Amino acid sequence: MNYYKTLEQVLLAKKPLEKIEMFKSFYEQYKQGSVAFEYSYTPVELQMPSYTPFCKSVPPQDVPKRKNLTATIGQINLIHAVAHIEYSAIDLAIDSAYRFSGLPKAYYDDWLEVADDEIRHFLMLEKLLKELGSTYGEVIVHDALFEAGQKTINLLERMAVVPRYLEANGLDATPMILKKLKKLPKCESLEKIIAVLTLILDEEVEHVRKGDVWFSYACERAGVDTAVFFDIIKKYYPRSFLRPDDLNIEARKEAGFSCKELKIMANKEVC
Repeated sequence: MNYYKTLEQVLLAKKPLEKIEMFKSFYEQYKQGSVAFEYSYTPVELQMPSYTPFCKSVPPQDVPKRKNLTATIGQINLIHAVAHIEYSAIDLAIDSAYRFSGLPKAYYDDWLEVADDEIRHFLMLEKLLKELGSTYGEVIVHDALFEAGQKTINLLERMAVVPRYLEANGLDATPMILKKLKKLPKCESLEKIIAVLTLILDEEVEHVRKGDVWFSYACERAGVDTAVFFDIIKKYYPRSFLRPDDLNIEARKEAGFSCKELKIMANKEVC
């Protein structure tokens, strides 16, 4: 089995179940050492998200608000939003393992493992959607994560933007969602949502940590200081870090952020 060609086929697969089954077959072969890296290849240029055939995309501001979480429709909107993040994250992890060649094998090990985690997260969320009478694709979505992958086509920017900015923002946002959910009257569906989001939060810390490791590697390889992180984020997200009080300091420290970086984000001493 060829590494890049097979991952390209997984990346381009248009149906979730097909993509997941193709990846799992590939990943088992990879872990068994039965996958060979090609000597050369040209990465495909992605023209549209793989979810386009079954998801309607709109600008981020037009996506349904996550409110009225005691009602079924509110819970569906919340779960669908997170499921869309996880499905987009599957493609981003696969793309990170596919697009950049000539790196240590540990790099590919890490991002394939992340893709496998994101698949598991997505399937847990899809199960919750089905229990509520919905499925992935029934709520409108936005393309922000796909667009982030399109913009970051070198290793340094990809590691800065995707795991260390976008995914790290999830470390801040998810505890606030959980806090809100835990204040609501208890019911079975909410308890299940809380359990799944808690598990995802715990495992996403390791994803950000992997991004931190390979961001540092990319900085060293490019001969630049890791402080370039803030320049990259400002380039693509000029309104970043505007809610310093919401930072999950402990999770970010566990994921590899330095106290110096956290001080800049929080605009005060935090550790």
